[in-house]
Amino acid sequence: MQKILGQIRKAIQDFNMIEDGDKICIGLSGGKDSLALLFSLAKLQKFYTKKFSLVAITINPNFDGFDTTYLSKACEELGVEYIVYPSNIKEIVFDIRKETNPCSLCANLRRGMLNSFAVENGCNKVALGHHCDDLIETLLLSLLYEGHIHTFSPITYLSKKNINVIRPMIYVYEKEIQRWVKENNIQPLPRTCKIDGSTKREEMKNLIHSFSKDLPYIKSNLLGAIKRSNIKGWKENNEK
Repeated sequence: MQKILGQIRKAIQDFNMIEDGDKICIGLSGGKDSLALLFSLAKLQKFYTKKFSLVAITINPNFDGFDTTYLSKACEELGVEYIVYPSNIKEIVFDIRKETNPCSLCANLRRGMLNSFAVENGCNKVALGHHCDDLIETLLLSLLYEGHIHTFSPITYLSKKNINVIRPMIYVYEKEIQRWVKENNIQPLPRTCKIDGSTKREEMKNLIHSFSKDLPYIKSNLLGAIKRSNIKGWKENNEK
């Protein structure tokens, strides 16, 4: 956790993600990434120079077997307020819309609900568990499928909600999260979506893994390229 926490702190400082008095909503899906974010921010809260409060929110997509018992217990032990909101995402995506490529719609619905509930609960920031691998996969998806050089920003202002979305784990590699989960007996929720493991993002993950066999520094090279690029939102904050 110490290494992950150090990378999170660096990202927060590089992009001025947290300020005094912030109330931050953690989007807690129950996967390993959002759990790593939860534990890290709860720990950072105890010693960080800028004081902030936390609330964790889970959007229940209504998939079969989706159980938040472990998430509730983890938040209680960490002293983080926890709220679960039910939704009809599964019905909209699979039954009504019958999406052949449902991930985008599902993600948009979750984010929209999360942002709205964050505002309702007095939060001025939403923290998401996107890590460095997600960042790189998003870049490749945009480049190969849309013809754009684009990926998500470390911090994004949503004017309609008057809220900032922050991604404190952009410098954290997925393998570090996987190691932390294994070493600390963390229990991410099992995958309950029927198409998990067969998405376009999974294809990008496999592509990067294949390239890594001959190019072991491909991820750090791509991260460096993003940081040096003119991609919107990637200008580091120089006010330390």
